[in-house]
Amino acid sequence: MEGESKQMAGNILGNNMVNVTGKIVNDLEFSHELYGEQFYNFILEVPRLSDVKDMLPITISNRLFEGINLGPGTRVKIDGQLRSYNRQSPNGGKNRLILTIFARDIMVVSDDEYIKNPNEIFLDGFICKDPVYRTTPFGREISDLLIAVNRPYSKSDYIPVIAWGRNARFCEKLKVGDRIKLWGRVQSREYQKRGENNEIITRTAYEVSITKMEKANKDELISTEQ
Repeated sequence: MEGESKQMAGNILGNNMVNVTGKIVNDLEFSHELYGEQFYNFILEVPRLSDVKDMLPITISNRLFEGINLGPGTRVKIDGQLRSYNRQSPNGGKNRLILTIFARDIMVVSDDEYIKNPNEIFLDGFICKDPVYRTTPFGREISDLLIAVNRPYSKSDYIPVIAWGRNARFCEKLKVGDRIKLWGRVQSREYQKRGENNEIITRTAYEVSITKMEKANKDELISTEQ
């Protein structure tokens, strides 16, 4: 029974895999402690093929970086998972969906070390809201999705996803409950909203941008390989 449980947990871990390489931009900030293990947050600057850089949130256990100096400017490669949780509004407003890359392994790399794909993610999950298809003012097709990705112990991560072009058109056929596999990158974008006192607040949203996707069989076993 114990062996089966470990195998099941390993399979579920394989449905959410992130690999990012970039530079740390701030000092580590203490997040929380769980069963004696301390967790810290920092922002990782990850380059795109263009001049744009994604500023991605990282959560890491102190047990992963013992003896490693993780300060601003340090270039690291991180393997992990994209996790979500709800943050309660202090004023009793709507909860916010918070995303972070939960590090499972970290390695310091040199500045001149070439990384072909510094930002990759694979997800295997289920559509949990009807896809929204639209076109941008420049005529580009885009679909917005929300994917539920299972975690061990009956937990799930809810991850916003966007698809472009032919992938966006493919998403029009998807329904709630459909299982999909997707490959892409984690990206950040700033947006503005108006606060309670009409002040303009700038926030950062995180989402997965799809480069490849396919519909999967609901009964198919989740593979641990990407």
